[in-house]
Amino acid sequence: MSIERIAGLTSWHADWRGLRVAVLGLSMTGFSAADTLAELGADVFVFSESAEEEYERLVPVIGARLELGPLAAVPAALSAFDPEVVIASPGFSPSHPIIRWAQESEVPIWGDVELAWRVRDKVLRADGTPADWVLITGTNGKTTTTQLTAALLVEGGLRAAPCGNIGVPVLDAVRDPGGFDVLAVELSSHQLWYLGQSRPEGELFPYAAVCLNLADDHLVWHGSAQAYRDAKAVVYRNTRIACVYNKADEATRLMVEEAEVVEGARAIGFDLGIPGPSDLGIVEGLVVDRAFLDDRARSALELTTVAALDEAGLAAPHIVQNILAASALARSLGVEPEAIHDALQSFQLDAHRIQVIARFGGITWVDDSKATNPHAAASSLRAYPGAVWVVGGDLKGVDIADLVADVGGTARAAVVIGVERTEVVAAFRRHAPTVPVFEVDAGETDQVMIRVVEIASRIVEGEGTVLLAPAAASFDQFTGYADRGHRFAEAVRNWIDRGSADDAGVPPSAF
Repeated sequence: MSIERIAGLTSWHADWRGLRVAVLGLSMTGFSAADTLAELGADVFVFSESAEEEYERLVPVIGARLELGPLAAVPAALSAFDPEVVIASPGFSPSHPIIRWAQESEVPIWGDVELAWRVRDKVLRADGTPADWVLITGTNGKTTTTQLTAALLVEGGLRAAPCGNIGVPVLDAVRDPGGFDVLAVELSSHQLWYLGQSRPEGELFPYAAVCLNLADDHLVWHGSAQAYRDAKAVVYRNTRIACVYNKADEATRLMVEEAEVVEGARAIGFDLGIPGPSDLGIVEGLVVDRAFLDDRARSALELTTVAALDEAGLAAPHIVQNILAASALARSLGVEPEAIHDALQSFQLDAHRIQVIARFGGITWVDDSKATNPHAAASSLRAYPGAVWVVGGDLKGVDIADLVADVGGTARAAVVIGVERTEVVAAFRRHAPTVPVFEVDAGETDQVMIRVVEIASRIVEGEGTVLLAPAAASFDQFTGYADRGHRFAEAVRNWIDRGSADDAGVPPSAF
């Protein structure tokens, strides 16, 4: 197939028949790509080290081929297939042998997001155009902001859906027969790296975009902090209307300044301070918009109040920042302030995101298992100063010393878990030597959180907060951050049950 023909594959209705496509990985993302391409008539060959039984069974059903086995080198079947396009699941890093082989062979490499953009016209809006996309990334807060954005848009009367890295593949969203007005697309740095490889015809032109914050993360995957930063910056490329950035995070402002955007796109800032014109922020307890109104130089629109957010359990500083970012995206699409206020009254955070799971006997137990990197954990510790901090896990190549130096000293004590405990303990000895540190040996998974709760409850001695904010990934001891959070909650529940038996007059909060 000629380069010109591949360049012309920018519509669902283009001629995809016979296109040889190698799909790398058979998770949810890989299967959605294979399924889409098979429906389009492409010749699809999936390569994966492993696969869930359901996906393995469905691949031949949709008319694709599958080879399971090691991918540490380029499989002979892949080389013989001679793909015209490679579509990689986000787990394949830039240094992976197959990605390098494709680059050296000058085979176009797409991610699932680029494929989704190319076929976004499968289902059209009433005016005959595809859904607008708003892109959301950042080291932390992506999922919450994506969910918030979708909720605000829906309350504003738009057909909208969260998708992407949030768990619903973008390809599933663009193929939904009901169609949408707007897609709120969460993008990981891995997905953005693949977008950064796009040729001009495959580049996205989002309606609006935001990078919430930037801190070191996924350094092993990207190879360096600069490469990680550059991948995140791709989110602003070709933005048409609004580039939303965090005024409290200089890196995001620089990304916007350096981005190649569509002429007329505006820079919209947000932070927890008093907003300037073209910003969103807080004035005397009011959450306000000074960006999307005619007289923004002299007035502002009230969106909600900090007190109302507190009543809804949304007043933690980093959650308020997420709300400001989502509100900016929604306002760029014309959602009225009243709709934003109403949506926030009923919005609930996901499980394992700074979630109070119980209060019993004077102790508050907080599950922020989703704080899988230092930046996220720092936000949690600032929301709960003086907490007993449960920390540790798979550090993903990130040095935790800066986190401990910055906020570790505010903790009442630290309970260290995970297989990389040595680095964490050393950081406390060096940067927060007055904080008591307790280690939980890396034993059986089902015993880790039982020991954590036993130790933490003795430290608190009847009054205080215990905060699970690991600042690390979970796969060293658990199946994921949700499993880690569930086991923490279960251990707390068992501890409360024992306490209730001893003191039936002190009822636990409901889980």
